Amino acid sequence: MPTSDGADGEKGAIRERIWDDLEDGGVARFPFPPHGRIPNFAGADEAADRLADQPEWAAAEAIKANPDAPQLPVRRRALREGKTVYMAVPRLREERCFLKLDPDVLEDYDAATTVSGSAEHGEQVGPEAVESIDLIVSGSVAVTETGDRIGKGEGYSDLEYAVLRELGLVDGSTTVATTIHDRQLLEEGISVGDHDVSMDLVVTPETVRRPEDGSQPEGIDWALLSEERLEEIPVLKRLRDARLEE
Repeated sequence: MPTSDGADGEKGAIRERIWDDLEDGGVARFPFPPHGRIPNFAGADEAADRLADQPEWAAAEAIKANPDAPQLPVRRRALREGKTVYMAVPRLREERCFLKLDPDVLEDYDAATTVSGSAEHGEQVGPEAVESIDLIVSGSVAVTETGDRIGKGEGYSDLEYAVLRELGLVDGSTTVATTIHDRQLLEEGISVGDHDVSMDLVVTPETVRRPEDGSQPEGIDWALLSEERLEEIPVLKRLRDARLEE
């Protein structure tokens, strides 16, 4: 859920450590600095290639992907292999809260898969127009050996999953993957909540891990969402109102 833990606490300290390490180790890539974002890294192309070698990728026809720089090669490869890519509108702030990138419609895959290009070339659709998602690709700041993920602290990736789960577009068997640098792997564990999405597939330029301990949230945790947040995100307000009418 979109509740930032900011720079404080356990996850905040880990974020700063990882961002510093990527920068100091010379493996961070544009955009700079890596701090405050899902960091791009040397070997992102190779990690995307390794992800594409996995059976979960081969079986997927529709992918929900994050918009960040390190997963750009993932999005481009998906389109080139004929897969439909969905990306969330930033902060889910519009009723039509997803961008659909259809490889049969788009002419310039490279332009369509950038952050700005997706809004220009993609088709903005509401949740009812999204097909069932076969694979989710998330960006990460850090991931533990057991698949627990740390994002940049805003919680929107988890919320996007929860919305898709609430709508029946993903379920507990839908693989959630991430591509990261080996320096983003954590040896220590972290505290997680019931709303946190676990990574089923963690791919680096050199390795593939399939953690077995994770479980996924079954939908939206309404108790974590304020009335203000519901007003900011139309799809949440609509889903909440529909529940109240049942």
